[in-house]
Amino acid sequence: MSITELPAWRALAASASRLTNSRLTDLFDNPERNAKLQLGVGGLYFDFTKQRVDDNVVHQLLALADDTAVGRRAQQMFDGEKINSSENRAVLHSALRGGANPTAGVSGEVNDVLQRMYSIAQRIRSGAWRGCSGKAITDVVHIGIGGSHLGPELAVTALEDHHTTHLRLHFLANIDANNFRACTRSLNPETTLFIVASKSFGTLETKQNALSARSWFIERTNAVDHLGKHFIGATSNVSAAVDFGLYEENLFPLWDWVGGRFSLWSAVGLPILLALGEDNFEEFLHGARQIDRHFADRSGAENIPLLTALLATWNYNFLGANSLAVLSYDQRLRLLPDYLQQLEMESNGKSVTLDGQAVDYHTMPILWGGVGTNGQHAYHQLLHQGTRAFSADFIVVGKDERHMQAHHDWLLANAFGQSQAMANGFQAGDGESHRNVPGNHPSTTIILDTLSPRELGALLAVYEHKVFCQGAIWNINSFDQWGVELGKELAIPIYKQLSGNGTLPQQDPATQRLIDYIKIVRSENT
Repeated sequence: MSITELPAWRALAASASRLTNSRLTDLFDNPERNAKLQLGVGGLYFDFTKQRVDDNVVHQLLALADDTAVGRRAQQMFDGEKINSSENRAVLHSALRGGANPTAGVSGEVNDVLQRMYSIAQRIRSGAWRGCSGKAITDVVHIGIGGSHLGPELAVTALEDHHTTHLRLHFLANIDANNFRACTRSLNPETTLFIVASKSFGTLETKQNALSARSWFIERTNAVDHLGKHFIGATSNVSAAVDFGLYEENLFPLWDWVGGRFSLWSAVGLPILLALGEDNFEEFLHGARQIDRHFADRSGAENIPLLTALLATWNYNFLGANSLAVLSYDQRLRLLPDYLQQLEMESNGKSVTLDGQAVDYHTMPILWGGVGTNGQHAYHQLLHQGTRAFSADFIVVGKDERHMQAHHDWLLANAFGQSQAMANGFQAGDGESHRNVPGNHPSTTIILDTLSPRELGALLAVYEHKVFCQGAIWNINSFDQWGVELGKELAIPIYKQLSGNGTLPQQDPATQRLIDYIKIVRSENT
Protein backbone atom coordinates (compact mmCIF):
# COMPACT_ATOMS: atom_id res chain seq x y z
CA MET A 1 0.00 0.00 0.00
CA SER A 2 1.30 3.48 -0.86
CA ILE A 3 1.84 5.78 2.10
CA THR A 4 -0.68 8.13 0.49
CA GLU A 5 -3.34 5.56 1.45
CA LEU A 6 -2.44 5.63 5.14
CA PRO A 7 -5.05 7.21 7.45
CA ALA A 8 -2.51 9.69 8.83
CA TRP A 9 -1.53 10.80 5.32
CA ARG A 10 -5.17 11.36 4.39
CA ALA A 11 -5.74 13.29 7.60
CA LEU A 12 -2.75 15.51 6.90
CA ALA A 13 -4.01 16.21 3.39
CA ALA A 14 -7.32 17.32 4.90
CA SER A 15 -5.49 19.54 7.41
CA ALA A 16 -3.48 21.15 4.60
CA SER A 17 -6.78 22.10 2.93
CA ARG A 18 -8.11 23.37 6.23
CA LEU A 19 -5.09 25.59 6.78
CA THR A 20 -4.88 26.86 3.18
CA ASN A 21 -6.09 30.34 4.08
CA SER A 22 -4.63 30.48 7.57
CA ARG A 23 -1.82 32.82 8.54
CA LEU A 24 1.24 31.99 10.61
CA THR A 25 0.58 35.11 12.64
CA ASP A 26 -2.71 33.57 13.83
CA LEU A 27 -0.83 30.58 15.23
CA PHE A 28 1.56 32.78 17.21
CA ASP A 29 -1.23 33.70 19.64
CA ASN A 30 -1.25 30.21 21.21
CA PRO A 31 1.32 30.17 24.06
CA GLU A 32 0.82 26.46 24.74
CA ARG A 33 1.51 25.60 21.10
CA ASN A 34 4.58 27.82 20.99
CA ALA A 35 6.04 26.31 24.15
CA LYS A 36 5.82 22.80 22.67
CA LEU A 37 7.63 23.93 19.54
CA GLN A 38 10.74 25.24 21.31
CA LEU A 39 13.20 22.48 22.15
CA GLY A 40 16.85 22.21 23.15
CA VAL A 41 19.55 19.54 23.25
CA GLY A 42 23.35 19.42 23.21
CA GLY A 43 23.89 23.19 23.17
CA LEU A 44 21.34 23.63 20.37
CA TYR A 45 18.01 25.46 20.52
CA PHE A 46 15.32 24.75 17.93
CA ASP A 47 12.48 27.22 17.40
CA PHE A 48 9.78 25.56 15.30
CA THR A 49 7.11 28.15 16.11
CA LYS A 50 7.27 29.63 12.60
CA GLN A 51 6.16 26.32 11.09
CA ARG A 52 2.58 26.32 9.76
CA VAL A 53 1.29 23.68 12.16
CA ASP A 54 -1.23 23.57 14.95
CA ASP A 55 -1.55 20.89 17.63
CA ASN A 56 -3.81 18.80 15.42
CA VAL A 57 -1.25 18.71 12.59
CA VAL A 58 1.55 17.75 15.00
CA HIS A 59 -0.54 14.85 16.31
CA GLN A 60 -1.26 13.71 12.74
CA LEU A 61 2.42 13.89 11.85
CA LEU A 62 3.29 11.74 14.86
CA ALA A 63 0.63 9.28 13.74
CA LEU A 64 2.32 9.19 10.32
CA ALA A 65 5.61 8.32 12.02
CA ASP A 66 3.85 5.47 13.81
CA ASP A 67 2.12 4.26 10.64
CA THR A 68 5.46 4.18 8.78
CA ALA A 69 7.26 2.47 11.70
CA VAL A 70 10.01 5.06 12.01
CA GLY A 71 10.84 3.94 15.56
CA ARG A 72 11.11 0.26 14.61
CA ARG A 73 13.31 1.07 11.63
CA ALA A 74 15.55 3.24 13.83
CA GLN A 75 16.03 0.31 16.20
CA GLN A 76 16.89 -1.92 13.25
CA MET A 77 19.52 0.62 12.18
CA PHE A 78 21.08 0.82 15.65
CA ASP A 79 21.05 -2.98 15.97
CA GLY A 80 23.07 -3.39 12.79
CA GLU A 81 20.37 -4.93 10.62
CA LYS A 82 21.01 -4.54 6.89
CA ILE A 83 18.57 -1.72 6.23
CA ASN A 84 20.52 -0.66 3.12
CA SER A 85 18.65 -3.33 1.22
CA SER A 86 19.89 -2.65 -2.33
CA GLU A 87 23.50 -3.17 -1.22
CA ASN A 88 22.75 -5.65 1.58
CA ARG A 89 24.58 -3.52 4.15
CA ALA A 90 24.09 -2.34 7.69
CA VAL A 91 24.01 1.40 8.44
CA LEU A 92 26.15 2.07 11.51
CA HIS A 93 27.73 5.50 11.18
CA SER A 94 26.48 6.25 14.71
CA ALA A 95 28.82 3.48 15.94
CA LEU A 96 31.74 5.67 14.92
CA ARG A 97 30.95 8.01 17.82
CA GLY A 98 29.81 5.28 20.24
CA GLY A 99 26.14 5.90 19.61
CA ALA A 100 25.02 2.54 18.20
CA ASN A 101 23.62 -0.42 20.07
CA PRO A 102 26.57 -2.46 21.45
CA THR A 103 24.92 -5.58 20.06
CA ALA A 104 25.86 -4.35 16.61
CA GLY A 105 29.30 -5.77 17.41
CA VAL A 106 31.57 -3.15 15.85
CA SER A 107 32.65 -1.03 18.83
CA GLY A 108 35.94 -2.89 19.29
CA GLU A 109 37.25 -2.35 15.78
CA VAL A 110 35.98 1.23 15.75
CA ASN A 111 37.92 2.00 18.93
CA ASP A 112 41.05 0.29 17.61
CA VAL A 113 41.03 2.47 14.50
CA LEU A 114 40.31 5.59 16.55
CA GLN A 115 43.34 4.91 18.75
CA ARG A 116 45.49 4.44 15.64
CA MET A 117 44.19 7.75 14.32
CA TYR A 118 45.12 9.46 17.58
CA SER A 119 48.61 7.96 17.45
CA ILE A 120 49.36 8.99 13.88
CA ALA A 121 47.83 12.43 14.35
CA GLN A 122 50.00 13.03 17.40
CA ARG A 123 53.13 12.18 15.41
CA ILE A 124 52.17 14.51 12.56
CA ARG A 125 51.10 17.37 14.85
CA SER A 126 54.19 17.12 17.06
CA GLY A 127 56.66 17.05 14.17
CA ALA A 128 57.80 13.50 14.91
CA TRP A 129 56.54 12.43 11.49
CA ARG A 130 59.27 13.30 9.01
CA GLY A 131 59.18 13.55 5.25
CA CYS A 132 61.67 12.40 2.65
CA SER A 133 64.29 15.01 3.57
CA GLY A 134 63.88 14.68 7.33
CA LYS A 135 61.73 17.78 7.66
CA ALA A 136 58.51 17.93 9.66
CA ILE A 137 55.13 18.20 7.94
CA THR A 138 53.76 21.72 7.53
CA ASP A 139 50.87 21.17 5.08
CA VAL A 140 48.25 18.45 4.77
CA VAL A 141 46.20 18.00 1.59
CA HIS A 142 43.03 15.95 1.90
CA ILE A 143 42.07 14.36 -1.43
CA GLY A 144 38.50 13.12 -1.70
CA ILE A 145 35.15 14.07 -3.16
CA GLY A 146 31.54 14.12 -2.05
CA GLY A 147 31.11 12.37 1.26
CA SER A 148 34.84 11.94 1.76
CA HIS A 149 35.39 15.66 1.27
CA LEU A 150 32.43 17.87 2.20
CA GLY A 151 32.19 16.88 5.87
CA PRO A 152 35.87 17.25 6.79
CA GLU A 153 36.20 20.57 4.96
CA LEU A 154 33.07 21.92 6.66
CA ALA A 155 34.26 20.90 10.14
CA VAL A 156 37.82 22.19 9.67
CA THR A 157 36.50 25.50 8.32
CA ALA A 158 33.71 25.96 10.84
CA LEU A 159 35.88 25.14 13.87
CA GLU A 160 38.79 27.40 12.97
CA ASP A 161 38.71 28.95 16.45
CA HIS A 162 39.43 25.54 17.94
CA HIS A 163 42.47 24.64 15.84
CA THR A 164 45.41 23.59 17.99
CA THR A 165 48.05 23.05 15.35
CA HIS A 166 50.60 24.77 13.15
CA LEU A 167 49.54 22.58 10.24
CA ARG A 168 47.91 24.17 7.22
CA LEU A 169 44.96 22.09 5.96
CA HIS A 170 43.98 22.03 2.27
CA PHE A 171 41.19 20.20 0.44
CA LEU A 172 41.29 18.89 -3.11
CA ALA A 173 38.15 17.44 -4.69
CA ASN A 174 37.38 18.76 -8.16
CA ILE A 175 38.98 16.89 -11.07
CA ASP A 176 39.46 20.28 -12.73
CA ALA A 177 43.21 20.87 -13.13
CA ASN A 178 42.72 24.46 -11.95
CA ASN A 179 41.75 23.15 -8.54
CA PHE A 180 44.88 21.00 -8.38
CA ARG A 181 47.16 23.85 -9.42
CA ALA A 182 45.62 26.28 -6.95
CA CYS A 183 45.94 23.76 -4.14
CA THR A 184 49.58 22.82 -4.74
CA ARG A 185 50.95 26.13 -6.04
CA SER A 186 52.50 27.28 -2.75
CA LEU A 187 53.32 23.88 -1.24
CA ASN A 188 56.75 22.40 -0.53
CA PRO A 189 56.68 18.68 -1.47
CA GLU A 190 59.25 17.87 1.20
CA THR A 191 56.86 19.03 3.96
CA THR A 192 53.49 18.12 2.44
CA LEU A 193 51.40 15.11 3.46
CA PHE A 194 48.51 13.87 1.31
CA ILE A 195 45.52 12.00 2.72
CA VAL A 196 43.70 10.00 0.05
CA ALA A 197 40.15 9.15 1.13
CA SER A 198 38.30 6.72 -1.13
CA LYS A 199 36.46 3.59 -0.08
CA SER A 200 37.21 1.84 -3.38
CA PHE A 201 40.50 3.65 -4.02
CA GLY A 202 39.10 3.97 -7.52
CA THR A 203 36.74 6.94 -7.41
CA LEU A 204 37.51 8.80 -10.62
CA GLU A 205 38.16 12.28 -9.27
CA THR A 206 40.04 11.12 -6.20
CA LYS A 207 42.16 8.65 -8.14
CA GLN A 208 43.14 11.19 -10.80
CA ASN A 209 44.00 13.85 -8.21
CA ALA A 210 46.02 11.29 -6.22
CA LEU A 211 47.93 10.26 -9.36
CA SER A 212 48.68 13.89 -10.14
CA ALA A 213 49.77 14.47 -6.54
CA ARG A 214 52.11 11.49 -6.73
CA SER A 215 53.61 12.75 -9.99
CA TRP A 216 53.91 16.27 -8.54
CA PHE A 217 55.77 14.89 -5.52
CA ILE A 218 58.13 12.57 -7.44
CA GLU A 219 58.99 15.13 -10.12
CA ARG A 220 60.09 17.61 -7.44
CA THR A 221 61.83 15.28 -5.01
CA ASN A 222 62.83 12.18 -7.00
CA ALA A 223 62.03 10.36 -3.76
CA VAL A 224 59.88 7.55 -5.08
CA ASP A 225 61.14 5.24 -2.33
CA HIS A 226 59.78 7.66 0.29
CA LEU A 227 56.30 8.01 -1.16
CA GLY A 228 54.76 6.38 1.90
CA LYS A 229 56.06 9.17 4.11
CA HIS A 230 53.91 11.65 2.21
CA PHE A 231 50.70 9.70 1.56
CA ILE A 232 48.13 8.27 3.99
CA GLY A 233 44.99 6.44 2.91
CA ALA A 234 41.47 5.85 4.17
CA THR A 235 40.05 3.01 2.10
CA SER A 236 38.57 -0.48 2.06
CA ASN A 237 40.77 -1.48 -0.91
CA VAL A 238 44.11 -2.03 0.82
CA SER A 239 45.76 -3.82 -2.11
CA ALA A 240 45.06 -0.93 -4.52
CA ALA A 241 46.42 1.59 -2.02
CA VAL A 242 49.60 -0.45 -1.48
CA ASP A 243 50.07 -0.80 -5.25
CA PHE A 244 49.79 2.99 -5.43
CA GLY A 245 52.76 3.27 -3.06
CA LEU A 246 51.20 3.73 0.37
CA TYR A 247 52.51 1.90 3.42
CA GLU A 248 49.96 -0.59 4.76
CA GLU A 249 50.57 0.58 8.32
CA ASN A 250 49.45 4.07 7.25
CA LEU A 251 46.10 2.90 5.88
CA PHE A 252 42.81 3.20 7.75
CA PRO A 253 39.75 1.05 6.96
CA LEU A 254 36.43 2.35 5.67
CA TRP A 255 33.72 -0.16 6.45
CA ASP A 256 30.90 -1.00 4.07
CA TRP A 257 28.39 -0.15 6.82
CA VAL A 258 29.37 3.54 6.62
CA GLY A 259 28.18 5.51 3.61
CA GLY A 260 30.44 8.27 2.32
CA ARG A 261 28.12 11.11 3.27
CA PHE A 262 28.00 9.79 6.85
CA SER A 263 31.74 9.14 7.14
CA LEU A 264 33.28 12.30 8.63
CA TRP A 265 33.27 10.57 12.04
CA SER A 266 35.62 7.87 10.66
CA ALA A 267 39.19 8.01 9.35
CA VAL A 268 37.78 10.29 6.64
CA GLY A 269 37.70 12.86 9.43
CA LEU A 270 41.47 12.67 10.01
CA PRO A 271 41.89 16.31 8.87
CA ILE A 272 39.45 17.32 11.62
CA LEU A 273 41.54 15.46 14.19
CA LEU A 274 44.75 17.00 12.85
CA ALA A 275 43.26 20.48 13.09
CA LEU A 276 41.52 20.17 16.46
CA GLY A 277 43.57 17.69 18.44
CA GLU A 278 42.34 14.67 20.37
CA ASP A 279 40.36 16.44 23.10
CA ASN A 280 38.38 18.62 20.70
CA PHE A 281 37.79 15.69 18.36
CA GLU A 282 36.38 13.73 21.29
CA GLU A 283 34.04 16.65 21.97
CA PHE A 284 32.96 16.59 18.32
CA LEU A 285 32.09 12.89 18.64
CA HIS A 286 30.45 13.52 22.02
CA GLY A 287 28.10 16.13 20.56
CA ALA A 288 26.91 13.69 17.91
CA ARG A 289 26.61 10.91 20.49
CA GLN A 290 24.31 13.11 22.60
CA ILE A 291 21.97 13.38 19.63
CA ASP A 292 22.12 9.63 19.01
CA ARG A 293 20.95 9.06 22.57
CA HIS A 294 18.33 11.79 22.35
CA PHE A 295 17.00 10.31 19.10
CA ALA A 296 16.88 6.81 20.57
CA ASP A 297 15.36 7.80 23.93
CA ARG A 298 12.95 10.68 23.35
CA SER A 299 9.46 10.02 22.10
CA GLY A 300 6.94 11.96 20.08
CA ALA A 301 7.24 15.70 19.59
CA GLU A 302 10.13 15.88 22.10
CA ASN A 303 12.38 14.04 19.64
CA ILE A 304 14.10 16.84 17.72
CA PRO A 305 15.37 14.89 14.66
CA LEU A 306 11.98 13.18 14.28
CA LEU A 307 10.06 16.45 14.62
CA THR A 308 12.44 18.12 12.16
CA ALA A 309 11.78 15.37 9.62
CA LEU A 310 8.02 15.40 10.15
CA LEU A 311 7.75 19.16 9.74
CA ALA A 312 9.88 18.97 6.59
CA THR A 313 7.60 16.24 5.23
CA TRP A 314 4.58 18.44 6.01
CA ASN A 315 6.18 21.31 4.11
CA TYR A 316 7.19 19.26 1.07
CA ASN A 317 4.29 16.85 0.68
CA PHE A 318 1.34 18.85 1.95
CA LEU A 319 2.17 22.57 1.70
CA GLY A 320 3.95 22.27 -1.67
CA ALA A 321 7.31 23.70 -0.58
CA ASN A 322 9.59 22.54 -3.40
CA SER A 323 12.86 23.80 -1.95
CA LEU A 324 14.63 24.18 1.39
CA ALA A 325 16.84 27.23 1.87
CA VAL A 326 19.60 26.71 4.45
CA LEU A 327 20.61 30.18 5.61
CA SER A 328 23.71 30.17 7.82
CA TYR A 329 24.15 33.46 9.65
CA ASP A 330 27.77 32.78 10.53
CA GLN A 331 30.65 33.02 8.07
CA ARG A 332 32.27 29.96 9.60
CA LEU A 333 29.24 27.88 8.54
CA ARG A 334 29.38 29.02 4.92
CA LEU A 335 30.01 25.43 3.73
CA LEU A 336 27.04 23.96 5.61
CA PRO A 337 24.61 24.21 2.65
CA ASP A 338 27.09 22.36 0.43
CA TYR A 339 27.44 19.58 3.00
CA LEU A 340 23.69 19.29 3.51
CA GLN A 341 23.04 19.21 -0.22
CA GLN A 342 24.84 15.91 -0.45
CA LEU A 343 23.62 14.54 2.86
CA GLU A 344 19.96 15.14 2.09
CA MET A 345 19.61 15.13 -1.69
CA GLU A 346 21.90 12.17 -2.37
CA SER A 347 20.22 10.25 0.43
CA ASN A 348 16.57 10.96 -0.32
CA GLY A 349 16.53 11.95 -3.98
CA LYS A 350 14.85 8.66 -4.83
CA SER A 351 11.83 7.67 -6.93
CA VAL A 352 11.26 4.01 -6.00
CA THR A 353 10.22 2.44 -2.73
CA LEU A 354 12.09 -0.22 -0.81
CA ASP A 355 10.15 -2.89 -2.70
CA GLY A 356 10.95 -1.36 -6.10
CA GLN A 357 7.66 0.40 -6.79
CA ALA A 358 7.51 3.89 -8.28
CA VAL A 359 6.57 6.47 -5.66
CA ASP A 360 3.36 8.43 -6.20
CA TYR A 361 4.45 11.33 -3.99
CA HIS A 362 7.36 13.74 -3.93
CA THR A 363 10.49 12.90 -1.97
CA MET A 364 13.44 15.23 -1.39
CA PRO A 365 13.07 18.82 -2.65
CA ILE A 366 15.94 21.00 -3.82
CA LEU A 367 18.18 22.07 -0.95
CA TRP A 368 20.23 25.20 -1.45
CA GLY A 369 21.34 28.24 0.47
CA GLY A 370 24.22 30.42 1.50
CA VAL A 371 25.59 32.67 4.17
CA GLY A 372 23.86 35.69 5.68
CA THR A 373 23.81 38.61 5.33
CA ASN A 374 25.22 38.25 1.80
CA GLY A 375 22.19 36.33 0.57
CA GLN A 376 19.87 39.18 1.55
CA HIS A 377 21.37 41.19 -1.29
CA ALA A 378 20.95 38.36 -3.79
CA TYR A 379 18.27 35.65 -3.66
CA HIS A 380 16.22 36.84 -0.68
CA GLN A 381 14.29 39.07 -3.07
CA LEU A 382 12.91 35.91 -4.71
CA LEU A 383 12.15 34.41 -1.30
CA HIS A 384 10.13 37.41 -0.17
CA GLN A 385 8.31 38.39 -3.36
CA GLY A 386 8.65 35.40 -5.68
CA THR A 387 5.87 32.97 -6.46
CA ARG A 388 7.38 29.66 -5.35
CA ALA A 389 6.63 27.91 -2.06
CA PHE A 390 9.69 27.12 0.07
CA SER A 391 10.80 26.48 3.63
CA ALA A 392 13.94 27.73 5.35
CA ASP A 393 16.36 26.85 8.13
CA PHE A 394 17.99 29.86 9.79
CA ILE A 395 21.15 28.91 11.68
CA VAL A 396 22.85 31.35 14.05
CA VAL A 397 25.38 31.30 16.90
CA GLY A 398 24.20 32.84 20.15
CA LYS A 399 27.49 33.95 21.70
CA ASP A 400 29.47 36.94 20.45
CA GLU A 401 32.70 34.99 20.05
CA ARG A 402 34.58 37.82 18.31
CA HIS A 403 33.77 40.36 21.04
CA MET A 404 32.51 42.73 18.35
CA GLN A 405 29.02 43.25 19.68
CA ALA A 406 27.74 45.66 17.04
CA HIS A 407 28.64 43.21 14.27
CA HIS A 408 27.05 40.30 16.10
CA ASP A 409 23.91 42.20 17.08
CA TRP A 410 23.37 43.30 13.49
CA LEU A 411 23.97 39.77 12.24
CA LEU A 412 21.36 38.34 14.61
CA ALA A 413 18.97 41.21 13.97
CA ASN A 414 19.10 40.50 10.25
CA ALA A 415 18.57 36.75 10.72
CA PHE A 416 15.58 37.25 13.00
CA GLY A 417 14.24 40.05 10.81
CA GLN A 418 14.42 37.90 7.69
CA SER A 419 12.58 35.01 9.39
CA GLN A 420 10.02 37.50 10.69
CA ALA A 421 9.45 38.89 7.20
CA MET A 422 9.08 35.39 5.74
CA ALA A 423 6.47 34.55 8.35
CA ASN A 424 4.57 37.83 8.77
CA GLY A 425 4.98 39.48 5.38
CA PHE A 426 4.05 43.12 4.77
CA GLN A 427 0.97 44.74 3.28
CA ALA A 428 1.54 48.19 1.79
CA GLY A 429 -1.06 50.85 1.26
CA ASP A 430 -3.14 51.55 -1.81
CA GLY A 431 -1.15 52.07 -4.98
CA GLU A 432 1.96 50.42 -3.53
CA SER A 433 1.35 46.77 -4.31
CA HIS A 434 4.94 46.53 -5.53
CA ARG A 435 5.98 46.70 -1.89
CA ASN A 436 3.76 43.82 -0.73
CA VAL A 437 5.50 40.83 0.82
CA PRO A 438 3.12 37.85 1.11
CA GLY A 439 4.92 36.11 3.98
CA ASN A 440 3.41 32.91 5.43
CA HIS A 441 6.55 30.91 4.56
CA PRO A 442 7.53 28.27 7.15
CA SER A 443 10.97 28.36 8.74
CA THR A 444 12.94 26.93 11.64
CA THR A 445 15.52 28.89 13.59
CA ILE A 446 18.40 26.92 15.08
CA ILE A 447 20.66 28.61 17.62
CA LEU A 448 24.00 27.10 18.58
CA ASP A 449 25.04 28.40 22.00
CA THR A 450 28.59 28.59 20.66
CA LEU A 451 30.24 27.18 17.55
CA SER A 452 32.27 24.55 19.36
CA PRO A 453 33.16 20.98 18.37
CA ARG A 454 30.38 19.65 20.58
CA GLU A 455 27.66 21.88 19.11
CA LEU A 456 28.76 21.28 15.52
CA GLY A 457 28.82 17.51 16.07
CA ALA A 458 25.33 17.70 17.53
CA LEU A 459 23.98 19.81 14.67
CA LEU A 460 25.28 17.47 11.97
CA ALA A 461 23.91 14.43 13.80
CA VAL A 462 20.45 16.03 13.96
CA TYR A 463 20.47 16.43 10.19
CA GLU A 464 21.72 12.84 9.75
CA HIS A 465 18.83 11.45 11.78
CA LYS A 466 16.40 13.77 10.00
CA VAL A 467 17.50 12.16 6.72
CA PHE A 468 16.92 8.69 8.14
CA CYS A 469 13.44 9.56 9.45
CA GLN A 470 12.31 11.04 6.15
CA GLY A 471 13.59 8.04 4.24
CA ALA A 472 11.63 5.78 6.59
CA ILE A 473 8.48 7.88 6.14
CA TRP A 474 8.81 7.86 2.35
CA ASN A 475 9.66 4.11 2.36
CA ILE A 476 12.86 4.64 0.36
CA ASN A 477 16.49 3.61 0.81
CA SER A 478 18.41 6.65 2.06
CA PHE A 479 21.74 4.84 1.95
CA ASP A 480 22.42 4.01 -1.70
CA GLN A 481 23.13 6.32 -4.66
CA TRP A 482 22.66 4.44 -7.90
CA GLY A 483 21.85 7.62 -9.81
CA VAL A 484 25.37 8.87 -9.10
CA GLU A 485 26.87 5.69 -10.53
CA LEU A 486 25.21 6.03 -13.94
CA GLY A 487 26.91 9.32 -14.78
CA LYS A 488 30.28 7.86 -13.79
CA GLU A 489 29.77 4.88 -16.08
CA LEU A 490 28.76 7.05 -19.04
CA ALA A 491 31.84 9.24 -18.60
CA ILE A 492 34.24 6.34 -19.28
CA PRO A 493 33.57 5.84 -23.04
CA ILE A 494 33.31 9.62 -23.51
CA TYR A 495 36.73 10.04 -21.91
CA LYS A 496 38.16 7.40 -24.23
CA GLN A 497 36.79 9.21 -27.27
CA LEU A 498 38.13 12.55 -26.09
CA SER A 499 41.57 11.10 -25.38
CA GLY A 500 41.69 9.13 -28.64
CA ASN A 501 42.21 5.90 -26.72
CA GLY A 502 40.87 3.23 -29.07
CA THR A 503 37.98 3.02 -31.49
CA LEU A 504 34.59 3.22 -29.85
CA PRO A 505 31.00 3.32 -31.06
CA GLN A 506 29.48 6.71 -31.72
CA GLN A 507 27.60 8.37 -28.90
CA ASP A 508 24.04 9.59 -29.21
CA PRO A 509 23.91 12.49 -31.73
CA ALA A 510 23.68 15.25 -29.13
CA THR A 511 26.68 13.99 -27.13
CA GLN A 512 28.68 13.20 -30.26
CA ARG A 513 28.30 16.80 -31.48
CA LEU A 514 29.82 18.04 -28.22
CA ILE A 515 32.76 15.63 -28.51
CA ASP A 516 33.34 16.60 -32.15
CA TYR A 517 33.31 20.30 -31.28
CA ILE A 518 35.89 19.82 -28.52
CA LYS A 519 38.14 18.02 -31.02
CA ILE A 520 37.79 20.94 -33.45
CA VAL A 521 38.69 23.45 -30.74
CA ARG A 522 41.72 21.43 -29.71
CA SER A 523 42.96 21.02 -33.29
CA GLU A 524 42.71 24.77 -33.89
CA ASN A 525 44.76 25.53 -30.79
CA THR A 526 47.63 23.11 -31.44
